Amino acid sequence: MAKETFGVAADEKIVREVDELVDECDDLGAVGSEIVEAILTAFVQSESNHVERVRKIIIRKRKGTL
Repeated sequence: MAKETFGVAADEKIVREVDELVDECDDLGAVGSEIVEAILTAFVQSESNHVERVRKIIIRKRKGTL
């Protein structure tokens, strides 16, 4: 499967959490982009309604309630 690069600007809190995951996965030699890809993979492969969940998250972030 081919990979495609795209830019993402993340909140500082998210960046800190990803950095913590990188530290926790030190034994695997995982880097931040690999962690983010794993998170996206888990989300997309889940059984939930992705559109509904993403819309709710966007609305909550815009309202400052997330």
